[in-house]
Amino acid sequence: MEQTTKKHNNATIAFVAKWWKVITAVLVLGFAASTLTAFLIKPMYKSTAVFFPTSSNRLSKAILGDRYTYDFLDYGDEEDCEYAMQILSSQTMRDTVCSRFNLMAHYAIDENDPHKLYKFQKFYRSNVTVKRTDNLAVEVSVMDSDPQWAADIANFITDYYDTLSRAVQRERMMNASQLMSGAAASLRCEIAQLQDSLNATPRNAYSLQQRVSSKCDRLADLEAYTAVTLNDAATQVSHKFMLDRASAADKKAYPKRLAIILAGGIGALLICIAVLVVLEYVKNDDLRIKED
Repeated sequence: MEQTTKKHNNATIAFVAKWWKVITAVLVLGFAASTLTAFLIKPMYKSTAVFFPTSSNRLSKAILGDRYTYDFLDYGDEEDCEYAMQILSSQTMRDTVCSRFNLMAHYAIDENDPHKLYKFQKFYRSNVTVKRTDNLAVEVSVMDSDPQWAADIANFITDYYDTLSRAVQRERMMNASQLMSGAAASLRCEIAQLQDSLNATPRNAYSLQQRVSSKCDRLADLEAYTAVTLNDAATQVSHKFMLDRASAADKKAYPKRLAIILAGGIGALLICIAVLVVLEYVKNDDLRIKED
């Protein structure tokens, strides 16, 4: 065992002694090339905004409703977080950010390029990330060569999230209020008919009065819900609790120059050694064939 180990060590020393000039040259060239590459890469800065999404449509119900027990000071739940992720990752959000910051020009994408949308989405997805934290918060991170630009985009996305959320919610509320208004009009007609029947046939007064009272209660509840819905639709309530707004970074996030330099130099060294080992093996194999 010791003899085998000694033999391997001697072979390694002989190999290094034979090729040390080549190995050193490749190592130096590898470090030089990776250093040049690391400093040619444009530095990127990262800015992050964090917020808790919430269901603001519950707010007026929590305050105005008699039988609604939702705590309007509570954070949103997992479902609210998933809705927020969907809105933040939507095509509408991307198009609005692109238009607001003229990202086509910023990313140097030619307007006449037939694949400009594909290229823009590729740049956008690599530079803008949205993810959920373990505590059901949403984190919006933006990478850009301009630190202030990155912070502005991140803050705009979180602000515009409210605009999109209100637009979606307002449309649903207006549809709901129209349905409830129609149902309320139908109930009023039924109540009017019952009151006419009550006046015409007093012998069924008790039964008719019970039905009128029941429908009046339903009408009152429906009108109350309609009023709450319309109030929510008209109120500019935020859909998030802002935890951290993005600020301009004072240190680049990418590239990690030391890591690139080390990886380039060590990679060049390993490739060089592998090639030399193969050459040595081929050379020794040729010698064995000649000897045979």
